[in-house]
Amino acid sequence: METIKIAIPMAGYGTRLRPHTWSKPKPLVPIAGKTVLDYVLEQFKTLPQSIKKEFIFIVGPNQLDQIRCYADEAYPDLTIHFAVQDVMRGQSDALYSGREYLDGPMLMTFSDTLIKADLSSINEVDLDGIAWVKAVPDPRRFGVAVIDGKQKVKQLIEKPDDVSNNLAVVGFYYFKDGKHLMQAIERQVELKKQMKNEYFLADAINVMLNDGADFEVREVDAWMDAGTVDAVLETNNLLLSEKPSTPPERFPCARIIPPVYIADSAVINDAVIGPYVSIGENCVIERSVIQDTIVSNGTEIKDVVCRHSLIGEHVVWHGQALAANLGDSVWMK
Repeated sequence: METIKIAIPMAGYGTRLRPHTWSKPKPLVPIAGKTVLDYVLEQFKTLPQSIKKEFIFIVGPNQLDQIRCYADEAYPDLTIHFAVQDVMRGQSDALYSGREYLDGPMLMTFSDTLIKADLSSINEVDLDGIAWVKAVPDPRRFGVAVIDGKQKVKQLIEKPDDVSNNLAVVGFYYFKDGKHLMQAIERQVELKKQMKNEYFLADAINVMLNDGADFEVREVDAWMDAGTVDAVLETNNLLLSEKPSTPPERFPCARIIPPVYIADSAVINDAVIGPYVSIGENCVIERSVIQDTIVSNGTEIKDVVCRHSLIGEHVVWHGQALAANLGDSVWMK
């Protein structure tokens, strides 16, 4: 294996993260001092150094400019191809939009899926595919893998009706040959295998399984979600707990309770910050208490008590005590 293609569909509308996704794509939402996209890309650092990585970002037409601009600035050394999914017809359709780049070995992850898994031996895999999984209490909003006694996949079931099988697929896959997946998607469309007018990847994989493909499951070490406001805040807390906190002495005019991330350019006076707070560049926070919250770049908060909140960029918020979900450029006085 000399090259592996890494497909990241990110063309969805991000409705569960509104109002933030009115002004930016979901992968650019901040979390624990970086963007969601930064953490998505970090998942592939355990791939063997000998393997060349080519990324395929599958975006919506209104996202292309922002994602491309961010990628050009933050990742100039990565090989990134862009494919546009013009109409939202589901996961399989998104991948098919990038078919000109998807041949040979490939990995696929969704843009709101953050996992921890060891990929260092991926070039030694002699399988048609791998589905990474995690046992969860209630799998009904995910897909599940039906397996045999040897960890081989017999079937994938999208959004099951019960909890009898709790082995959730986390949205991270390996395929030995992307062309075979594209052919399976074509068959899926021919057979009209869809749910609520969307083509789910699980049905394309089931086409491959019915044709005799050899898939197995592997359990992830950790699985985090960035698809909803509550999930973003929970993942922010987990990531902050795993990295060095901003030293309290850096902001002597505030009480800092770790774990927190505070950008160096932030100005904080007479405030209590933390625990579990991320504060972006050029923020100003005065006479406030901030806990369990993400504050995006350029925001001004004064005389506020704020808990469990996701605050957008360039917000001006004065004199309130509440949990809030505020998009970019909001004024509250």
